[in-house]
Amino acid sequence: MARLHRETGPGFGYPSGALGPLAPDWRTAFTAMTDAVLDDARRYRARLPRPADDVARTLGAAYGALDEVTVPRLVHFDLWPGNILIDRSTGEARIGGLIDGERMFWGDPLADFVSLALLGDIKREESFLAGYREAGGHAEFDIPARLRLALYRAYLYLIMLTETAPREDDEARRQWVWDAVGPELVAALEEIEDLASQRLL
Repeated sequence: MARLHRETGPGFGYPSGALGPLAPDWRTAFTAMTDAVLDDARRYRARLPRPADDVARTLGAAYGALDEVTVPRLVHFDLWPGNILIDRSTGEARIGGLIDGERMFWGDPLADFVSLALLGDIKREESFLAGYREAGGHAEFDIPARLRLALYRAYLYLIMLTETAPREDDEARRQWVWDAVGPELVAALEEIEDLASQRLL
């Protein structure tokens, strides 16, 4: 992952152009990304633990922390064991490739920590963080970084909750996502509110 994050791009956002051209700064790009998901949530009447407008206001309180990201770096944003291919052809296990890159964007490397610790806390993954830092990755968790991490958690959880509607998932799947992801979105939003208030003190 540290090697992946060395790759830099010409701007911030999705290279596919799905949300328009790349943005000159991360705040503009990420705001467009979250606005698009919230627009989908409203359009498809997705079940969210808080109203979409309330979520938008809470996210907005943390957007200032995004200004600390000044270099657009490659972020996979869907790294979990199923998307990491292992090559054993030499007799030793090594990473042979990454798949499912449709969520890749140019942005803040910290965002990749969300899917790696899905529904968990990357700060508890001490072995991973030690290896990431040893390979040159930057992973510090001051208040601005924690705010950004909470924003990225909220963004992914919004996607997971919203996409069940247009995908027309069955009731069992929708309930599983609601039970597993809904509380995590609430926790991310509450962390943003708490950290944003600390930052203002």
